[in-house]
Order: sequence, then structure tokens, then C-alpha cells
Amino acid sequence: MGFVMRSTAVGLVAGLLFGAGLAVSGMTDPNVVLGFLDPAGTWNPALALVMAGALAVTGPGYRLAFRRGRPLWAERFSVPTARRTDVRLIGGAALFGIGWGLAGYCPGPALAVLSAAWPGTLVFVAATVGGLAVSRTLSPAPSDPNPNPNPGPTA
Repeated sequence: MGFVMRSTAVGLVAGLLFGAGLAVSGMTDPNVVLGFLDPAGTWNPALALVMAGALAVTGPGYRLAFRRGRPLWAERFSVPTARRTDVRLIGGAALFGIGWGLAGYCPGPALAVLSAAWPGTLVFVAATVGGLAVSRTLSPAPSDPNPNPNPGPTA
């Protein structure tokens, strides 16, 4: 199996696992997220528990992965190198938080329930795609100072 086929298969399995986790944990229901963000109302701690579970798995997972020295199908790990907090980062985080607080969705859960064709979800995904297009037009991403020209073997 070639590099592209393996990467696509791993991405598909990871996406299905992520979507299943969102569905099983109830994170595809915007009311769960909005309930977490409303501590003065009927507070729902489910999101905090899901985040704690994710950290409990991710922390040791990263330690195990980096202990290998290199990924299975690439020459090296692709790790962000930026360390500066700038206006672009703060603005993006603020927009993400505002959208999450208003809609009860972030992009992952919205895509996971897109097939249900709920009007609110369709509007959210359309607004997200439109926002990405506007963002890329107004402020193109800076080029990676440390690009990985060789993502791994092709055969």
C-alpha cells in the first residue's frame, strides 16, 4: 500500500473514530455545549468530562508517539514551530469562541452531524466555510519557515 493510500486510510479511520466519539459523548448536540457555557443556568459538565478524557488519552499518546523517534509513514514529525502570540492568533481564537458560544458547535461536531441537515448546522457550516474564504483572502497564512518537502516514501 502506497504512502498516499496509507495516509488516506489512517485519516479516514481517525475521522470515523473522532466522529463516533463525538456522537457517543453527546458533543454533536449543541445544547450540551451551550449548557456547559452557561454556569449561571442549567450547567452541564459533560464537555469538561469529555475534555478531561481527551487529555488523559492524548498526553500519554503523544509521549508514546514521540518516543518512537519518527512517525510510521513520514521522515519526521510535523510539529508547529511558532511560539509568538500575535493578533492573528488572538483574533482567530476570539472568533472561534464567539461562534462556539453562539451556535454550540465547533467545526468537528458540525461536520459530524452535517448529514442530519439540521438548518442550524447547515448555516453554521456555510458560515464557517465563508469565514475561511474571507480570512484566506484578507490575511493569507504565512509560509512555513520549516516546510517538510518529503512527507515520506511514496511507495
